[in-house]
Amino acid sequence: MKVHADDAGNVRLHSGATTQSSRKSARMSDDHATRTPSSARWPQGLLFLAGFLFVIWQVINASHQAPVVAVGILISFVLAFIFVRRGSVWRITVTPRTIFHFAVYTGVFLVELVKANINMLRYVYSPRIDIHPGIVKVRMPLKSPIGRLVLANSIALTPGSLVMDLRGDELFVHWLDVKTTDPEEATQMIIGPFEKHLEAVFG
Repeated sequence: MKVHADDAGNVRLHSGATTQSSRKSARMSDDHATRTPSSARWPQGLLFLAGFLFVIWQVINASHQAPVVAVGILISFVLAFIFVRRGSVWRITVTPRTIFHFAVYTGVFLVELVKANINMLRYVYSPRIDIHPGIVKVRMPLKSPIGRLVLANSIALTPGSLVMDLRGDELFVHWLDVKTTDPEEATQMIIGPFEKHLEAVFG
């Protein structure tokens, strides 16, 4: 119970229940505002992951027959639903900008993949193998778990480099032919091609 005097000098009593009710309503509004963005991203993340899984399905099967496509769509949406529902990792915001950067990232990854395979052929068929393998430390620029996962797999899938460990914001990579041991230079050479586009997509 609170005592309050108005401008006319009249003394009035106010119950604390009104204040508590107001605070409760404010907390409910804050909680709703906090949950809304995640709920809004739920369908977008579902469609993004389902589309990504369907592309992988098509690449593996290399068939455009109706039964194969139908089964691929079904499996992709079921798996995407399970992953998105059980965690918030895939609840990302899909916009024209993120789609553009993801498409550019895909092209950059394919270019880097071809370049890495050509280098491996050069090492294999060279009369004298002159390489300096080692582990280098590079900077991990991405903060989201899915972004870090995609970046780590991008490095691991290009021949000549393999992710060994992640400690905080530092990534340790086994490099078949170490060009530099400076973390910043190594970051630009290994992560540089992917960093800008993955950061725009996943953050």
